Amino acid sequence: MEKWVVTMKKGNFKEVAEKFGIDPVIARILRNRDLTGDGEISDYLYGTMDSLPSPWLLKDMDRAVSVLTEKIREKKKIRIIGDYDIDGVMSTYVLLKGLTLLGADADHYIPDRIADGYGLHMPIMEKAVKDGIDTILTCDNGIAAHDEIRYAKEQGMTVVVTDHHEVPYVEEHGEKTYLLPEADAVVDPKRPDCSYPSKNICGAVVAYKLIRALYERSGTAAGETDAFIEFIGIATVGDVMDLTGESRTIVKEALKRIPYTENTGLKALVDVCGLRDKKITAYHIGFVLGPCINASGRIDTAERALGLFLSEDSETAYKTAGDLENLNQSRKAMTEKGAGAAYEMVEKSEIGNDRVLVIYLPECHESLAGIIAGRIRERYNKPAFVLTDGEQSVKGSGRSIEAYSMYDELVKCADLLLQFGGHPMAAGLSIAKEKIPLFRKRLNDNCTLTEEELIPRVTIDVPMPFGYVTESLTRQLSLLEPFGKGNPRPLFAQKEVHAGDFRVYGQNRNVLRMNVRGADGHTCAAVYFGDADALIRYSEQRQTISVTYYPEINTYRGVDSIRLVVQNYC
Repeated sequence: MEKWVVTMKKGNFKEVAEKFGIDPVIARILRNRDLTGDGEISDYLYGTMDSLPSPWLLKDMDRAVSVLTEKIREKKKIRIIGDYDIDGVMSTYVLLKGLTLLGADADHYIPDRIADGYGLHMPIMEKAVKDGIDTILTCDNGIAAHDEIRYAKEQGMTVVVTDHHEVPYVEEHGEKTYLLPEADAVVDPKRPDCSYPSKNICGAVVAYKLIRALYERSGTAAGETDAFIEFIGIATVGDVMDLTGESRTIVKEALKRIPYTENTGLKALVDVCGLRDKKITAYHIGFVLGPCINASGRIDTAERALGLFLSEDSETAYKTAGDLENLNQSRKAMTEKGAGAAYEMVEKSEIGNDRVLVIYLPECHESLAGIIAGRIRERYNKPAFVLTDGEQSVKGSGRSIEAYSMYDELVKCADLLLQFGGHPMAAGLSIAKEKIPLFRKRLNDNCTLTEEELIPRVTIDVPMPFGYVTESLTRQLSLLEPFGKGNPRPLFAQKEVHAGDFRVYGQNRNVLRMNVRGADGHTCAAVYFGDADALIRYSEQRQTISVTYYPEINTYRGVDSIRLVVQNYC
């Protein structure tokens, strides 16, 4: 069951259309995205990297730059500590390359997902002491590593944290007290005392901002950082940031640059994934390139992915890119097996009655917990945690729905957890096995989600008869790209639709080509990706159906035509 909702925000669409030279339908979609002022609309349609906020607006940026500038000048040993996911790999790459170009004595360490777990841990810090490291520089982690950073300071090390995760807090009597680590500088836009206007940036963008500021301070040309844009764009999509504001502008620019990248490793990965000479979209980052990078940290070591982008030898790069693609294929097979077990547990046990799903899959590879949690969230539209056996404790990942702040709910369970962190929409944790039942009970006892909030919503931008779909409008929709979280592809709807001339394709009968005719008599070619037989049966049982759709330009044998992609039906 779905709830279809039409966005009905008001505005002078004709005036906006004339001012910006766009179709009134595009103007209405911009209003639906809460873009109202001329400046906001102009930035959305035509914004560039030059229009992004200054890195100096980030709290502690001046302190971080001063510390690192002195360490670089004194040739002190700097160790970058990243993370094993796509954002962590890209953050590490940006800092390592950026600092090296400034002449820093810098190396790196990416924690092993299985052996180390997420973020800073005591063995990592103890190794840094043994290796004679002077300065620890974190990226995509560190904001919650209070004990580890305190230890580093006690050992005489300097610590600079760059992160984008939520700042830990304790809550008493409705008052939140935020707990910052005792580092020499903490650069995180989520700090409550940080005035940086873009809170929704990934760890790699925070790292990029630091390098930009360091280059400004040293007098290095700002253009030297342009080579990092494709990497921070990939990280933004891969870490599922909202594609709004600064993040959208970065991804838009990155997509232009990826096909022409000068990075040997990225070139090889694009080629191995079959994307050479293709228009690369956010979809390709999220579902083709990104999973190959993530597969390295999931079932091997993230060092392999980082090594790909550091490689300057084409033959080595192609071999590594091929290895990552093969790892991703293995990851897919393992994911399908784990997801199948999770679905069975939800549908054949009392767990399925919970509003917050806590699923314990002891034999599942712990690196796949987040992916499987995402699958469960998508299928049942409920917050979901998947827990697996780690080496020393049970580890888990969660994925949430918009109405449920996963991080805030974990704070209420802090006494049950060994460690946790994350965002409102995603989180990670570790827990003792015997506390899993209590964890599940606490989450559901605290849950305030209503039945309505658990119903999937389909948000329609414009109810629009097929006859209004023109080639000009369809091409103008590209002005709204890149599409993704926070900036969905515009969705239109039409009632009283006759569907016919069905042709089913695909090994799993999941591609349906057909013709659709609206109440005005206008007929269009259409395609549906899903259970083709179910749509055919539904259509044949009724005289007409309602559909949501978006138009696209379909090119066949050099001839362009409009095709509608049906998304939902009822």
